[in-house]
Amino acid sequence: MIRTLLFLIIRRTISGQGTEGARHRFYNVGRIFPCGKEPWEALLIEKNNTRPQDVNLSVVDLYTIGIGPSSSHTVGPMRAGYRFCLELDARNLLTKIRSVIVDLYGSLALTGKGHATDTAVLMGLTGERPRSVDPDKIAPTIAAIDADHQLRLYGAHPVSFNRATNLVFHMTESLPEHPNGMRITAFDGDGVVLHKQEYFSVGGGFIVSGDDRGAEYSGDNITLPYPFSSADELMAICKKAKLSIAEIMVENEKSWREPSETEEFVDRVHRAMMDCIERGYKADGILPGGLNVKRRARKLYLELTERPEAGLKDPLTVIDWVNLYALAVNEENAAGARVVTAPTNGAAGVIPAVLRYYERFGANVTQTKIREFLLTAAAIGSIYKKRASISAAEVGCQGEVGVACSMAAGALCAVMGGTPEQVENAAEIGMEHNLGLTCDPIGGLVQVPCIERNTMGAVKAINAARLAMRGDGQHTVSLDKVIETMRQTGADMQSKYKETSQGGLAVNVNVVEC
Repeated sequence: MIRTLLFLIIRRTISGQGTEGARHRFYNVGRIFPCGKEPWEALLIEKNNTRPQDVNLSVVDLYTIGIGPSSSHTVGPMRAGYRFCLELDARNLLTKIRSVIVDLYGSLALTGKGHATDTAVLMGLTGERPRSVDPDKIAPTIAAIDADHQLRLYGAHPVSFNRATNLVFHMTESLPEHPNGMRITAFDGDGVVLHKQEYFSVGGGFIVSGDDRGAEYSGDNITLPYPFSSADELMAICKKAKLSIAEIMVENEKSWREPSETEEFVDRVHRAMMDCIERGYKADGILPGGLNVKRRARKLYLELTERPEAGLKDPLTVIDWVNLYALAVNEENAAGARVVTAPTNGAAGVIPAVLRYYERFGANVTQTKIREFLLTAAAIGSIYKKRASISAAEVGCQGEVGVACSMAAGALCAVMGGTPEQVENAAEIGMEHNLGLTCDPIGGLVQVPCIERNTMGAVKAINAARLAMRGDGQHTVSLDKVIETMRQTGADMQSKYKETSQGGLAVNVNVVEC
C-alpha cells in the first residue's frame, strides 16, 4: 500500500507558461481543483480509499528543533544524507562503499553554499541528524573531511570524498519533480554504482525520496476524532463540538501519543524557542557568509535594558522588544545555531517573537496558555501544508514568513481570548498582507532581507491579532480563500523570485555594498 504520507507531496506534471516552463509534479495535499478531481487524485482514492487532503498532520510535523540557516536547504539535506546511510545499512552495503558523489540541483545548487547545503548533506552522511547534531562540531568535522579527502559514512565507514569533485552544484539544471532536488550515489572500489537515490526537500525540513518512500513523519493510518483539511472544516468542528482550536488539536494528538507526551514535546519546543532568543541577544560580532552583516540584537537589548525609563515616554517601545526577539532568533539561525523550524528556518523568528511578546506583555500567562498558543499555530500551519506550500522555492517568502505571520496572528488572537472565528480572521489577515512576498536572499544567505523580514512578520502578526479582536469574526476574505490565492500567486511567480538569488534584491544589491 502506498504510504499515506505520499499524498502530502505527490504532484502531477502540468504545463507552465512564460519563463517557468514545466511546473513540478510534487504538490501539497488539498489543492482545490475547480474542474473536479485530477487523474492522480482519483487513482489514489481508488487505491487507498483516502482523499489526499485527508492526510493527518501532528504538532510534531510543524515544529522541529534543528539547526540553521534553512529548513529546506540545511535541515532537509542533512536528513537526506542520514537517510541515505540508513538505506545503505538496510541493504548491507555500508562496508562495500568506497566513494560517494552528491549532486545538487535547482535552488539547492543556486543558493546551496549560502544556505550551507553542502555542509548539511555531508554531516548527514556522517550519521548526524538535525535534532541532535552539535553545531560546534560541524566546522571541525567538515575541516577533517577536506583535509583527509575522506568521509566516515554513517560515522564509522571511511570512504573517499573530495568536495571539489564529489559534491557537484548543477547551477543550470533542475530535477523535474521539485526545485529542491538532490541525488546521492554510492560506488564500490571498481566504480560500480551500488546504490543511488534522489531526494526532494519540500519545505519545513520534509524530505521525499525518489522512490516515494516518504519523509520523516509522525505516522500514517491514523484515525483522528476531529479531522480537518481546511479552515472551513475546522470552524465547523469548533462550532459543533464547542471546542477551541487548541482543544481540537489536543484531542487529535491523543491518536498519536499520550497527552503528557504531547505536552512534553510542546514545552520542549517552547524552551528551545526562548533559549534561542536569549542566546541571540547575548551574542555579538559578524555573521558568517561574507556579507559582513553585523549582529544587532545584543546592541538593541543593551539599549532597552540600560534605559528602561525610555519606555515610559514612548509607548511604541514594545515594538522594539518584538524586533529584538525576532532579530535574536534569526541571527542565531544565520549563524547555523540551534533553532526551531516554525514552520521553516527562514521564518523561525516570527512565532517565538510573538510568543515572547505575549509572555512579557500579555495578561494571565500560564504554561497552559503557552501550549494553547503553539497548538493553535500548528493547526493553522497544517492547513497551509495541506492546501498550499511552506517552501520558498515553490511559492516565495509568502510561504515562509507569510505562513509564520498567519500562524502567529491566529495563535496570539486565541490566547487573547478570541473566538475560533476571530482566530481564523487573524490568520487570514496575517497572510493577506504578505501575498506576493518574494524570496530573493542576497548572496544566497539567509540574512538580507530575511532577518529584518522576520521582525516585520512578527509585528504584522500582532497587529493582525488586534484587528481581529476588534471585530466579530465576520470578514470578506476567508482563510481558505487567501491560502488558495497564495498558492496561485506562488505558481505564477517567476522562479527567479523563489529562493534562487537570481532576481530582486539578490541582483540589484552588490554584495560589496553589504
